[in-house]
Amino acid sequence: MKNMMIADMAEHEKPVEKLIKYGPGTLSDAELLACILRTGTKDMNVITLSQLILNSGKAYKGLRGLNYQDYTDLIKISGVGNVKAAQLLALTEISRRMASQETEERVVFNSSESVADYFMEEVRYLTKERVYALFLSTSHGMLHKTLLSEGSIDRSIMSPRELFKETVRYEATSMILIHNHPSGDPTPSMQDVMITTQIMELGNSLGIPLLDHIIIGDKRYVSMLEEGYIKKSD
Repeated sequence: MKNMMIADMAEHEKPVEKLIKYGPGTLSDAELLACILRTGTKDMNVITLSQLILNSGKAYKGLRGLNYQDYTDLIKISGVGNVKAAQLLALTEISRRMASQETEERVVFNSSESVADYFMEEVRYLTKERVYALFLSTSHGMLHKTLLSEGSIDRSIMSPRELFKETVRYEATSMILIHNHPSGDPTPSMQDVMITTQIMELGNSLGIPLLDHIIIGDKRYVSMLEEGYIKKSD
């Protein structure tokens, strides 16, 4: 029955009891989410509520869709208030951080792929552009990672002068720029090319080369070095 309360279900059908007895791998996505939310509403049990949440995404349905929903989106769902919205946001943030930490443990910034892997889960779901800089040592180890700006790259990126002040501050010998395209398509725009060329030329004159500019889409990326927009430094 759709509106059967969890307490009225057979023991082997209750999400928490089922997880404990048979393991988390036996649960559906809705049942796993129900274990976290714990309670439904007076009109629907927590499994039904979880199914409603998983089918509420505009961009994508299912667990993936949660990554694209913010607080305002979540509280519009019937049965989701402040607490449940916070639980869902915490769940997605924990998932991102786990993915980021797993990547960080094995990252070596010696290729465009290693940089893209490091940032992919952090930025691929964002609805606004974010621009990051990696300041590197002579062995390409990360001295510092900084968020330069949020918004459109042509309007909000830190000025080249301020950017290179940061490289001096951290005694970096080179750097890499990274930003996301919320559309999911990582193809460089004309503004991307112009700004990259400007920073590359300034970096070369200062002896602090721009090694690459990675543009990240949805499970895709473009290396502006590999595409020929950046000349590899000697």
